[in-house]
Amino acid sequence: MDELPTHENYSSFELNRLEVHHAREKNSQKSAQSQTGREGPSTQAGEFVREEIEHVRGGKHGARSTKQAIAIGLSKARLEGVKLPPPARGKTSPMTRKKAAADLKAARKKKVTTKKRSRASLKALRREGRRAASKKSLSREAKKAR
Repeated sequence: MDELPTHENYSSFELNRLEVHHAREKNSQKSAQSQTGREGPSTQAGEFVREEIEHVRGGKHGARSTKQAIAIGLSKARLEGVKLPPPARGKTSPMTRKKAAADLKAARKKKVTTKKRSRASLKALRREGRRAASKKSLSREAKKAR
């Protein structure tokens, strides 16, 4: 499935699902290549974070903050099987650590998210702004991380 289908045969919702599936397939292939290429987990996760920033910039959805956009990317990486450990105690909130651990566990199970839940979370993200992916806010976030 190299090329995406056109709108003539599919509804907009079906097209969006196919696009998402296509993007995930491509990312999992990249992830598999990086794992065989001996890249570290943070390098592999960086690809997912970059993709998420591109989604926000491209208008697919928004993010409340740069931190949220990065967290979504890391979560997707963990769900794809990147062996990225949860953050250390004291670095983030206990809820964040719990979510990271749950993502790692979920990667082994490969449970499919229901349509209703998936659509609801995407709808909520679409209401958010796009400033989280601006050059200025990404720069500010990078300086904080040092």
